Amino acid sequence: MQYAVIMAGGVGTRFWPNSRKSKPKQFLNLVGDRSMIQETVDRITPIIPIDRILVITNDSYVDLVQEQLPDMPVSNIIGEPVAKNTAPCVAIAAAILQKRDPEATMVVLPADHYISQPEKFRDILLSGIELAESGSNLVTIGITPHRPETGYGYIQMGKKTEHSKHPAHTVKTFAEKPDLKTAISFIESGDFLWNSGMFIWTAKTILDQFFTHLPAVYREVEAFEVQSDRDFDSAVLAFYHSVTSISIDYGIMEKAKTVHVLPGEFGWSDVGSWMAVYELGDKVEDGNVVNNDKTIFQDSQNCLVKMNSDKVVALVGLQGVAVVETDDSLLICKLNKAQDVKSVVDQLDGKKLSQYR
Repeated sequence: MQYAVIMAGGVGTRFWPNSRKSKPKQFLNLVGDRSMIQETVDRITPIIPIDRILVITNDSYVDLVQEQLPDMPVSNIIGEPVAKNTAPCVAIAAAILQKRDPEATMVVLPADHYISQPEKFRDILLSGIELAESGSNLVTIGITPHRPETGYGYIQMGKKTEHSKHPAHTVKTFAEKPDLKTAISFIESGDFLWNSGMFIWTAKTILDQFFTHLPAVYREVEAFEVQSDRDFDSAVLAFYHSVTSISIDYGIMEKAKTVHVLPGEFGWSDVGSWMAVYELGDKVEDGNVVNNDKTIFQDSQNCLVKMNSDKVVALVGLQGVAVVETDDSLLICKLNKAQDVKSVVDQLDGKKLSQYR
């Protein structure tokens, strides 16, 4: 049977001041009327019902998940007592699902992506599920690139494998975030995809890969399985405090021999900064994006205004600027510098402003 695992533990510092430690990016309505995690669940439930979806999140966000996903069984929400990257998250989810269903297939998704064509996305997922269930295959989804992006990892495609209506490819290599010259060469080669961080495999297959490539993590999984029969919460706590912090890409995907990638085009964005919110927003006159009707643009183009009040806002002679207001903070930045908002959050503690994190 098919299951989904949604990874929802990030802090989203590039979306300050909206994203805070108490309510990060995945719980915000950045694009559309639903939060990122709600949209993620909405996309998957037509093929995987909510009672077969797990959410792995920070334990301080469990209540937020329950509030935003009231139809999800409480037992499907797993709180991490400490962040240990994506490999431990996948490992504990696989152990939980295999205990529930020895034949479980897992679709692993980040909670904070935007997809404008969900039907096409689900179609790709179904092909990935078919491939994962046809053997001991690890399947990832790559995004067909449309610019030389330096903020994403890349996947190099190998031989095509005709297994369904969506042909997959073997994976030659995974590449870290490149510099611009390298990114341009990737695009020109025609055989590189953006790494979306979405995966499909059976629980048995991925646990076998942990046994082979991350035996220390596998031993912690075994200890968790034994202890969870007696006390599930204590077993989760012990697992996370003992397990090594490592990513699933570095720990498993770059080492495994049966990795396939499915190219996808379904309007994907990882919504990585305020620039992405601008790009995905509905444009008004002069390419501006605004969330209220009390903003005046005078000789200003390609700006983002996101207000939390009914103040009148006027932009004069500005191009490519973001203005983001909350009840207690105001951000003004060039959109092409939006990635640097993270450094603002890093400075708050030093200025004794940690309550605004």
